[in-house]
Amino acid sequence: MTEDREDTTCPTATEPAAVETAPAPAKDSSTAEEPGVRAPARRRRGPGPFALIALPGLVASTGVVAFLALTGGLDTAPASDPGSAQPAVSNVDGSYVPWLRRATADCAGVTPALLAAHIDQLSGWQDDSASLSGRGIARFTDAGWKAWGRDDDGNGNASPHDAVDAIMALGRQDCSLAEKVTALRTRGVVNGDVADLTLAAHTAGLDEVRKAGKVPVAARAFVAGVRKRLPRYDALVRQNPEQDGGRLSGALLRPPVDVLTVTSPFGSRTHPLTKVTKLHTGVDFGAPQGAQVSAAREGRVEFAGMTSAYGYRVVIDHGTIDGKRLETTYSHLSVLQVRAGQSVSAGVPVGLVGSTGLSTGPHLHFEVLLDGQYTDPVAWLTDGA
Repeated sequence: MTEDREDTTCPTATEPAAVETAPAPAKDSSTAEEPGVRAPARRRRGPGPFALIALPGLVASTGVVAFLALTGGLDTAPASDPGSAQPAVSNVDGSYVPWLRRATADCAGVTPALLAAHIDQLSGWQDDSASLSGRGIARFTDAGWKAWGRDDDGNGNASPHDAVDAIMALGRQDCSLAEKVTALRTRGVVNGDVADLTLAAHTAGLDEVRKAGKVPVAARAFVAGVRKRLPRYDALVRQNPEQDGGRLSGALLRPPVDVLTVTSPFGSRTHPLTKVTKLHTGVDFGAPQGAQVSAAREGRVEFAGMTSAYGYRVVIDHGTIDGKRLETTYSHLSVLQVRAGQSVSAGVPVGLVGSTGLSTGPHLHFEVLLDGQYTDPVAWLTDGA
């Protein structure tokens, strides 16, 4: 390989040869010295306007910028896109997570993270007393607060300006709307995700959702805004697990996904792909692609890898209960987040919902084995185990 370099021995086509010399300038007869006549002194050109005015300012401003950058007084990082989702949640801390959970505990379709994102979309978690749209972080009108507000934290004052009272009140309202849109969807009156329809009913009214048969145009921007905020609040909820590991009262296992929507129960069934009728060894929970899957109880990962039927699969050994070995499995994952031999605690992420293996769509196939025998997982997730 040769190196490109400038040839200094030959002149270029646009430059005169180095041996050529420029002709001497002819003397101006007007300036030639004559005997007895003193030639006028040649005037030196002073600095131009740019040098006198612009250059000092440019040098000074450059010096200031350099000083601020070196001392940390100037943020040289590019400005963030105001429309991009931020992973950190600066508007609310984890102390509200237990109340978000309590507000949505008996609600199908509304999760703690969704409720938090709803509040963020309404008010940015800011109690602006000058707001014309409503009072408190949930922006309740007087009529709305009369219908849903209570003294949930027991401080003797039910107020929309009390954050806990507002969280619980909005949870009651959203859960009521979720129940109504679920009934409409069951009858085929409306189509769409329950959470989206609930948010649309809150902002545009249930009648508008019924008329449109889906999320109406007037509510789409609001629903999109809540959805955009949802990932950061999913992270907040995961970072603040309940002290009992997230289990329901009396349950031995905590839910492996946020919302327990059973799409195929435990028991005998005809497989949708193989058409073979046999025992469905677990329960299928419907969940969107990429939803978080968490360990149902502390234990040790026995297996984490790809299988032909179950796709990406995780098996966790939880030790013994009453002398019997307890195991849980998590199948059809899109991503594995643990490895074999790893110890995990309840609620630790183990993978993401997917549709790998023999699957008709994104869901979690969850199994519970006691001494190697398949049992109904739902009993372990409630108080019936």
